[in-house]
Amino acid sequence: MQVDDVAAGDGPRERILAATAELLAAGGREAVSTRAVGAAAGVQAPTIYRLFGDKQGLLDAVAAEGFAAYLSGKSAPEPGTDPVDDLRAGWDEHLEFGLANPALYLLMCEPRPGAVPPAAVAGIEILTARVRRIAEAGRLRVGEDRAVRLVHAAGSGTTIALIAMPEGERDLELSVLAREAVIAAITTDAPAESGPVGAAVALRAALPQVAALSEGERGLMREWLDRIADPPR
Repeated sequence: MQVDDVAAGDGPRERILAATAELLAAGGREAVSTRAVGAAAGVQAPTIYRLFGDKQGLLDAVAAEGFAAYLSGKSAPEPGTDPVDDLRAGWDEHLEFGLANPALYLLMCEPRPGAVPPAAVAGIEILTARVRRIAEAGRLRVGEDRAVRLVHAAGSGTTIALIAMPEGERDLELSVLAREAVIAAITTDAPAESGPVGAAVALRAALPQVAALSEGERGLMREWLDRIADPPR
């Protein structure tokens, strides 16, 4: 998926998004201004502000549209797929998207203290589902939240580091090494790691399916299981 695939259409919103995506791909964030976008899309600045609020709102919309277009071409894993192999595939797809769309990717991963960029939310939801499948198989050695944060941090950091390298000098083996180090840190080879941590992680993953408990009881059980799965260190 290339950033050019963003929001093809004839309406002002679609034209603005497409123009912004083209400017972003050609010159990065610095190339995107309301004047340049308006000229490329054939609209006035008030139209941009009315539709997107401000420049940050426009950039967030472009990033969200671009990532949604990428996700639309992806299919769910086949039944019976090894959940750890599925996580590996997701890591590699994440890297592929970032290297193919560096300006868009950097926009999605722009640090915001205390908040996740809107375009990154969908990616984290997919990652969370992948980690949940590993937990349900009894092969997660840490709590789900910690696993998601570690994979997200390591995957994003690796992708950004490779984007920063000259294209001809990129060592993609760095991604493989980082991926396998993270997988080794959060998963086990065999189902049902012995001990309370493995049991707590597996039960925590299955808790939404437990109909015998009320919502309040599930919340309390979730809190206890999280404390067992990720004890203070």
